[in-house]
Amino acid sequence: MARRVGRSQWAQESIGFLLATYLRLVQGTSRFTTVPEDLDAFIKGELPLIAAMWHGQHLMMPLARPKTMDRLAVLISRHEDAGAQALAAERLDITPVRGSGGPADRIYYKGGASAMRELMRQLESGASVAMTADVPKRARIAGHGIVALAKLSGRPIVPTAVVSSLRVQFHTWDRATLGLPFGRAVVIAGDLIRVSANADEAEIEAARRAVERGLDEAHRQAYAMVGASDPGAQLRPA
Repeated sequence: MARRVGRSQWAQESIGFLLATYLRLVQGTSRFTTVPEDLDAFIKGELPLIAAMWHGQHLMMPLARPKTMDRLAVLISRHEDAGAQALAAERLDITPVRGSGGPADRIYYKGGASAMRELMRQLESGASVAMTADVPKRARIAGHGIVALAKLSGRPIVPTAVVSSLRVQFHTWDRATLGLPFGRAVVIAGDLIRVSANADEAEIEAARRAVERGLDEAHRQAYAMVGASDPGAQLRPA
């Protein structure tokens, strides 16, 4: 019964409102350091772009949005438990695109194909896109979805990390974290990764690995700057 109530529209809207309000509080009370120092200059001429993140960072990504990125869409799971996140995104002026990656035999159920089409439409309209590079339950292993989007759209991928010196760490499969107010927040934007329109399998795999390396380094640097170590660094199987 409690689970059904928690998934009701009223509950999802309430949680979404509270999450958006909380993230605005964290953003408004945090002292930000960015690498590069001028993110707007770094992305000048590159918009729209594809902001890559690891699972576990999805709650913090709205805090990484540069001022000049006036339009942003984010890929959010179609799972009903993610409804509040989608509503929070809307309140933060971010367009939610529902769908996610996963095994090929479940991609239709997860909305992967329709989500890819909508992400392409968003990029073509001039909106940047934020999405997790790793698929659910396979932490820190970049999938091919984000690389395929870069290939089809011609837009660059930027590995991104957001870490706060004051944060809550959850004991989840992705080591999710949520920043607390009044901390020092670090936003890292890694080197741009481009995928050519005629990329073959070898190039696609090289780009996928580049996304992994870029995200790992962005997280390592961000955590180091707040005097901590990345809790998800050991999640990728050897």
